[in-house]
Parts: sequence; structure tokens; C-alpha cells
Amino acid sequence: MIEISSLETPCIVIDENIVKHNIATMAEFARQNGVQLRPHIKTHKIPEFALQQVSQGAVGITTAKVSEAEVMADHGISDIFIAYPIVAPSKIKRVIALAKRIRISIGVESMAAAEELSRQATEAGVTLQLRLEVDTGLARTGVAPHQALELAQQIAALPGLDLNGIFTFKGAVYKGSSTLDLEAAGLEEGRIMVETAEILQNAGLRIQHVSVGSSPTAIYAAKVEGVTEIRPGTYIFNDRMLTVMKACQIEECAAKVRVTIVSVPSPDRLVVDGGSKTFATDVQPNQPPLQLKGFGEIIGYPDAILERMNEEHGMIRTNSAHGLRVGQTLDIIPNHICSTVNLHNEVYITNEEEGIRTLAVLARGKLA
Repeated sequence: MIEISSLETPCIVIDENIVKHNIATMAEFARQNGVQLRPHIKTHKIPEFALQQVSQGAVGITTAKVSEAEVMADHGISDIFIAYPIVAPSKIKRVIALAKRIRISIGVESMAAAEELSRQATEAGVTLQLRLEVDTGLARTGVAPHQALELAQQIAALPGLDLNGIFTFKGAVYKGSSTLDLEAAGLEEGRIMVETAEILQNAGLRIQHVSVGSSPTAIYAAKVEGVTEIRPGTYIFNDRMLTVMKACQIEECAAKVRVTIVSVPSPDRLVVDGGSKTFATDVQPNQPPLQLKGFGEIIGYPDAILERMNEEHGMIRTNSAHGLRVGQTLDIIPNHICSTVNLHNEVYITNEEEGIRTLAVLARGKLA
């Protein structure tokens, strides 16, 4: 049996009991609210966890990339939505190959992509299932709600395509700005999507799926009548960002990064062996509305701040003498766990009954 004291750092350690709790809690919420659950696997990128989510009631999974979908399909997942515009002809060929094996649907938000999807689908003799992406305020990809009908009608007229849903990702945004009012953000998201779906449906389009919801907003967006599906991802592990949003409790954070102190230059400063190649840096400190202090929550040392990083070094500052020594380990909940997991080839799973085991992050680095 692997002892936790023997783990070489930096590494990610995941509490399996917390994972099971988080999976069951979201699945039960979806059941109680009469919506389907299609979790995004970008957080864990591990087929074993995806299969657990499906076994607990998820109708399928969501991925961002074709390569992630291929990994999951190879390991027993048979219903996948790729929530991303598939544009490159080579990737469309791969989607068509998947469509011949499993139930696959993909996102679309432009005629340029739809026309190429139609051409290849027709040549291959398949019908591709599509969902139109709607921009509900994040200002990323997606068509504006008032332009959705025209584009949807044009796409629906193309051969080889079945446009049967709409989807969005808005996150903690309300009226176009970042917010900590998750209820307002989620309700706005749900209402915009339901109103858009009704416009399309009233025009004769067969819109069956109204898909919404990130981990912070899903429990609110799901309460809007007409929403059919939620796609949270981070909830399986949770992270510091979600604790500050009050979307979860610190005790519900399943994944922590374990690091070793390699240098103690002064009584109020120390250096650990985890830097920017260990921790995600996409959620920066001192930015509104979260105003996070540092790049992670250092467990047991509330006044310690992981304030800066190089590739292999993490510099921690404390407001008082810390008393820590070279060789000691620290556990840190990262600001954003999804991007952090993608930096690691494997994780360590802890279970009180079974001890510690290694699990490969099989979709790690699958970016195409």
C-alpha cells in the first residue's frame, strides 16, 4: 500500500469519498429539478470518474475537444456532447468517425462551420446532431440571442444536420459583468435561453435541448422552467474559486496539490517545489470580483500566501514567523482545479478503506 508520506511532490491528491459525495449531490439536485445532468469532464479528464458520473444518473458527458471525446468513447462513454465549435475539416472527419460508434452531438455557431459539417456528413451518409451556441453574456463564442433565429433556420435547412438544441456557457456573469450573485447570474442565464428556445420553437424548429449551467450557476439556472439540461464540471472536485463564490464549502474540495518546502530564506518566506508547471495561473490573484490572495488556499496556514511562481518554484509569504522547515509538505487547494489537473499525468486517489492508488489523467493534454 502506498503511504501518503512517500508521495513524491508536487502531486495532486484526491479524496475519493469527497468525490463520491459531490457526484451524488449534483445528481440528486438534477433529479429533484427534473433536468438532465451532462457533466463537463474538462475538470478531471479521467474516464473512471466520467463512468461514475454516468452510473449516478448523468445522461452522458460534455467535452471541449474531439480528442477528449475520443478518449472517453474508448473507455465506455457512449453519449457525448462536444460543447465547442468544430471548424477544421480534419476534426469534422473525426467527429463523423465517432458518430458511427456512439451518440455524439456538437456545438455550432456559424454558417461557415455548418456548411462544412453538412458537406462532410452528406458525403459520409450520416446525420450529425447539432446544438446552436448562444452567447448569454460572457462575450466568448456563440450567437447573440436576437440573431439566433436567422442562423438556426439557415443551419436547419442544410442536409446531413439535425439542429435539435441550444446551449450556452455564461458562468458568474450578470448583465455582462462578473458577479458573486450566483442566483441572479443563473436565473438570467436560464431565462435568456428559454426565451431564445421559445422563439426558435415557435418558428417551427425542433429544439429539444436547452442546455445551461456551470458549477456556480447550475443550481439556479436549472430552476427556470424550460431548461432541460445542466453541464457543471468543477463540482466533482471543487476549488478555491468556488469556495470564495460560496458555491461550495472548503470541506467539499476533493483535490489538493501536495508540495514540499525546498527552501526557507527567511522567517516570513519559504519556497516550495510547485510553480507554474504545477498550479494553474489562469485565475489571477487580486482581480475582481473574487479578489483572491495568491494562487491557492494553503491548508492549515491561513495567513500564508502563495504570492508568485516561476516554472518550478512557488514563493510563499507569511504575515508572521511560520516555523516551517525544509522537507515539510503542504497541501494547497488551487484557485482553479480544471487547468491544474491538465498539468499532471497522474493523480493519487485516497480512500480510507483502500488506501492510496494512482490514476492516470488519460485525457490530459488532449487539446485538439
